[in-house]
Amino acid sequence: MKRKKLLATVIVLGMFASSLTGCGSKSNEQGSAQKDVKNAKIAVVLKALNSDYWKMVQAGAQDAAKELGVKVEVLGPNAETDIVGQTSLMEDQIVRGVDALVVAPSQPSAAIATLDKAASEKIPVFLIDTDANWDKKQAFIGTGNFAGGQLAGKFFAQKLKSGDEIVAIRGALGDATHDERINGAKQEIEAAGLKIAEIQPANSDRDKAMSVMENILQSHPKVKAVFCSNDEMALGAVRALKQANRTDVLVVGFDGSPDALKSIKAGELTATVAQSAYNIGKVGVESAVKVIKGETIEKRIDTGTTLINKDNVDKAQADLDKILGK
Repeated sequence: MKRKKLLATVIVLGMFASSLTGCGSKSNEQGSAQKDVKNAKIAVVLKALNSDYWKMVQAGAQDAAKELGVKVEVLGPNAETDIVGQTSLMEDQIVRGVDALVVAPSQPSAAIATLDKAASEKIPVFLIDTDANWDKKQAFIGTGNFAGGQLAGKFFAQKLKSGDEIVAIRGALGDATHDERINGAKQEIEAAGLKIAEIQPANSDRDKAMSVMENILQSHPKVKAVFCSNDEMALGAVRALKQANRTDVLVVGFDGSPDALKSIKAGELTATVAQSAYNIGKVGVESAVKVIKGETIEKRIDTGTTLINKDNVDKAQADLDKILGK
């Protein structure tokens, strides 16, 4: 009987030891499966790398990489119109097996098939600057365009009186980014009792905006202000107004581009709603690292807008020069 009890005790102890060993093995497996963030590889694919705007996005991404100790490669085609080139860059990074893909899609609808490939390879995708109607994205990180438009509208409300006429020059019809900027401004303009006399597209082109502004002056000679949904068009409108000797007309653009800041300093452009291109790149990489670590992030992250005019343009220029290393 004693021998049987001893044998039973040995069997129970053996089973207990085995269970402990199994628990220890499982814990180790989990530990080895956890991603070492310092070895994480993140690809940031932009629309291009040949403009100050994208250089600022690149600077933000690279600074985040230094601060967080991750490997980040910033890539982009030679021009924003090179959709095939951007697609090729994204597919190459998917094949390389990066740990996260941060993308500013040049043509969102055309990018979805490639983004689906990333998702099928379990690569988390973060969209920056430009959103896409794609439900597998981890987050969209970029400018709150409606809120930025509201900043412009509030500025006009402070400078003009009820009943004054304002015209708007916008990017291509159907472009959601420009829709939001115009709608945000329109809401505040109308709430202040100001009148939007006309909205005309100029497809984000400086020369076309100049021509549109010339025509608007013919049909609306009493116009007091112009809101343009990007700085290129605003600078075109400024040129037309200068030639018509209508420098009394307020002109507000959108982007905070280097050319816009120079124009404000020269006393030509009235103001610009500045995006934070630097923050778009920085927060894009920070968000990717959080998800790699298993943390939860918001689905939409607004990187902020600021209205720049003659009062704060010097500081904005100094900040820009610092980011671009000038």
